[in-house]
Amino acid sequence: MAIWKQSTDLAHINAWSRDTMMETLDIRFTDIGDDWLRATMPVDPRTRQPFGLLHGGASVVLAETVGSTAAMLTLDPATHLAVGLDINANHLRGVRDGRVTGTAKAAHLGRTTQVWEIRIEDAAGKLVCLSRLTMAVIATPGGMEEALRR
Repeated sequence: MAIWKQSTDLAHINAWSRDTMMETLDIRFTDIGDDWLRATMPVDPRTRQPFGLLHGGASVVLAETVGSTAAMLTLDPATHLAVGLDINANHLRGVRDGRVTGTAKAAHLGRTTQVWEIRIEDAAGKLVCLSRLTMAVIATPGGMEEALRR
């Protein structure tokens, strides 16, 4: 059974990235299942550290992007939004080029918090980073659109 309360149209979800860091880093949502969301990001000059490897901070950006987007998709945007509360990332393998893929899956979907596990893999499917993201669920009387105008 799907956990989503919003449209899971990938073109619509990708449009949320317009004029943001996600667009700058070319993070693209590519797949969605009943209880997971997937996005990719290039390993290129925008996302490498000085030694030529994928920057750990870029991995965290991908993890928070896919996890927080998944969290928002589980909520009714007219009444609630999700904001990042805590993120942890274990960097397990270096990557020099190609695209990495982050897949977010819910570990806990509560009334006031959500916890997401994000696995980032290289093109060969090898685990690069394992991240855990905790989201706070906030009631917004005016909905997500009103909250974003504040």
